[in-house]
Amino acid sequence: MTYREVLDNKSIAVSTSESPDMPGLGPQAEHLRDAMTEIARHTLALGAKLVYGGDLRTDGFSNLLFELAARYRRDTINPRKLGVTNYLAWPVHIRQEPEQLDQASADLEGVAELRLLDINGKDLDLKERHNLKTHQPTEPEWALGLSSMRHKMLAETDARIILGGRVDKFMGDMPGIAEEALYSLQAKQPLYVMGGFGGCARDVAEEIGVLKPNSVREWPGRDKFNSFKGKKLNNGLSAEENRVLASTPHVDQAIVLILRGLTKANLGSQGGMTA
Repeated sequence: MTYREVLDNKSIAVSTSESPDMPGLGPQAEHLRDAMTEIARHTLALGAKLVYGGDLRTDGFSNLLFELAARYRRDTINPRKLGVTNYLAWPVHIRQEPEQLDQASADLEGVAELRLLDINGKDLDLKERHNLKTHQPTEPEWALGLSSMRHKMLAETDARIILGGRVDKFMGDMPGIAEEALYSLQAKQPLYVMGGFGGCARDVAEEIGVLKPNSVREWPGRDKFNSFKGKKLNNGLSAEENRVLASTPHVDQAIVLILRGLTKANLGSQGGMTA
């Protein structure tokens, strides 16, 4: 079975943000973007759809994925299939004027789609958004809106990759990457932990026993991972392969392992979408 046969029409979620550990590890901030580029390049080329929950900042990871989706258009069974789905959680889009969202959606036509969600994670049409007042969300709105978005992503994806990730100055109940990884573990969704860039992904790898902890960094919700120590990640990789994936700073090596795991994992059995 080829990679393309495995990944075509599958939806792969990617979770990342800036890592606080990058300066101490040696790589520069650009290396994290390079890693995202390689993940996107390989998965898009093999027919998968990338799913991300972000905002529309000019220098953000969402726009990086949009650019890559436009660059690596794929020859698939359905050539009109979009390469990237970007979920906009309630507290993210409610701060923006509807006209800005209209323009962003129009600019991405044929390349990527924006999925606006209400505070409970239900799809919200752009026309409906025009009837809602733009405002700065409250802390409870941030927590509920982000968690709801992450549950929505889980229900509509087949696997998740995490790398980097800040563990402070986050919105919601816990660091975003941690919450998304936790939901994947709870649902037994294939999870790939790239810990070579440190940050939240490295902390998760240590907390679930894939790596030995160097020093325990506290953040809200970290204790929720204790129950997953010693359990399988359901990602098609052996314990040793997961250890290498969680520790290597070499993107090429990590990509090979992720593709190997995706080939062996039983994708689609967790209820993810296929279109």
